[in-house]
Amino acid sequence: MFASLPRLGEFSQPFKRAQFGLFGGKTKQYGNNVPFSKHKTRRSWLPNVQTKRLPSETLGEKVKLKVTTRALRTIKKAGGLDAYLKQTPAHKLSHEGMRLRLKVKDTEMQKQAEFRRTPEGKNELEKQRGALGVRSKIATALFLKTRRIAILLQEPTLEGARKARQEAAKALGLSGLASAEKTMAYISRPRL
Repeated sequence: MFASLPRLGEFSQPFKRAQFGLFGGKTKQYGNNVPFSKHKTRRSWLPNVQTKRLPSETLGEKVKLKVTTRALRTIKKAGGLDAYLKQTPAHKLSHEGMRLRLKVKDTEMQKQAEFRRTPEGKNELEKQRGALGVRSKIATALFLKTRRIAILLQEPTLEGARKARQEAAKALGLSGLASAEKTMAYISRPRL
């Protein structure tokens, strides 16, 4: 997401100020003042930047940001700051936007993990598994096997490929080694 520090200097920053807020793609614009005499003089237009405190439901606090009015409209349309940060493509977010996005995602993951530890969370998880029944158990087993094979495939050696083919053969009920095509088809097939 972020460029490494040595590489930051390689990228041009046409509007450095936009990196410290949510500008929604707005930058400084350049043009001419043209009076009656037609003697043109260069000038620039800055985006309409406002300092706002926007509420974040996930973080449970108001975040003070420099935001353009265009970005404010987009945030309102998305349904709040958290939704805007999640659905905006990474290349359109500034450094501050990416920092907030990561902070929101980390907080959500922590809240989900805490909820799963509570008795209510465990009951809800069991209800979801019970609704799927036997199919859920099969899907879980297949997922674990597929994950194991994917981990084995990360080893860029012949031994790792051989292990992956053996695991695929076991999962598919074949004797010996599965072919490379069957192994890849098994790994990439959609899960239940």
